[in-house]
Amino acid sequence: MATQKTLDDLFLDTLKDIYYAEKQILRALPKMARAAQSEEGKAGFQKHRDETQGQVERLEQVFDMLGKPARGKTCEAIQGIIAEGEEIMEEFKGSPALDAGLISSAQAVEHYEIARYGTLIAWANQLGLKNAIPLLKQSLAEEEATDKKLTQLAVAVANAKAAA
Repeated sequence: MATQKTLDDLFLDTLKDIYYAEKQILRALPKMARAAQSEEGKAGFQKHRDETQGQVERLEQVFDMLGKPARGKTCEAIQGIIAEGEEIMEEFKGSPALDAGLISSAQAVEHYEIARYGTLIAWANQLGLKNAIPLLKQSLAEEEATDKKLTQLAVAVANAKAAA
């Protein structure tokens, strides 16, 4: 008979998922920064890469708290979102709509991460993983702030340029 899975198992599985996702995002952000046409977009993607590195390090601290190795688990969702972003970079290269497309791809990533971190915080609370909660909350706050900055950039610059 199969072993009964618990919330502890689900927490670890989801932690592996977001760890893999963050590592993939680290690889995608420099490409997005190079592809962006506006200086604000380039700078935003570069800044978020630095934040993402910090998020990876915080996840590694959570793995350490659990006494588990920091290992990712293939995340089909983030692979699909990144692939869509690469399609946009290819199909809209040189067009006035490129930056708006890059921002929409980046926001899809942010929303995935926001969902994952929110869930992990709730589960860490349920499991009594008090030391993990501030680390996860810091990453969640960064993801939410990035999402807001992306919206502001889209509204202030990219969407109007794409519509022209």
